[in-house]
Amino acid sequence: MKKIVYGLFFGDSITYGEYDGVFGGWVDILKRYALQKFHEGNGDELILYNLGIGGETTEGLLKRMPTELGARNSADGNLVFIGYGANDLAIKEGIQVVKPETFKSNIIKAVQHAKQFSKDIYLVSILPVSKKIDGVVVGSGKLRTNEEVVVYNQILKDIAVDNSLMYIDFYAAILEDKEILLSADGVHPNEKGYGMMAEIAIPIIEKYL
Repeated sequence: MKKIVYGLFFGDSITYGEYDGVFGGWVDILKRYALQKFHEGNGDELILYNLGIGGETTEGLLKRMPTELGARNSADGNLVFIGYGANDLAIKEGIQVVKPETFKSNIIKAVQHAKQFSKDIYLVSILPVSKKIDGVVVGSGKLRTNEEVVVYNQILKDIAVDNSLMYIDFYAAILEDKEILLSADGVHPNEKGYGMMAEIAIPIIEKYL
């Protein structure tokens, strides 16, 4: 009997797919891929939910996560993807939005929530920012540095190791060609960047199809 598995993608605007007017972002590419595979009659049905909210930090995630998980809970199993940090590490008016130690605590709490619903939990790396905005206050009033991106990604890697979770390293994949793969704002990927992210993530979801 075929199973119906849910994939829940929690995150910010990069999970949501902002700035990609072509594909709608990496999660939407995965949604279409999973649907196509199901219609081809290949195995189980994997229903993906894009739960990304632009500008959200781990503080917002903790407020909504139990409700979101409870509302989308498949008896056949759930995959949970957690992609945060780009807004947490930003500095606004001289203050870091979510400090590293709080970020770490929030991600650990989010993982604990997820473990009540899923054995398959993925932590998603933060992307590098373009050199043109590295250390620069942008229109939104936020300042980001690649130095902080490395610090916060290390927190995610450590939590993944400590909890035997999978870590999706989009950072490493995009780093070398970031000036080509990021959009004009220097933070969000463009359609090429999102396409590359989807290519990395497709083999991950393949095993559930």
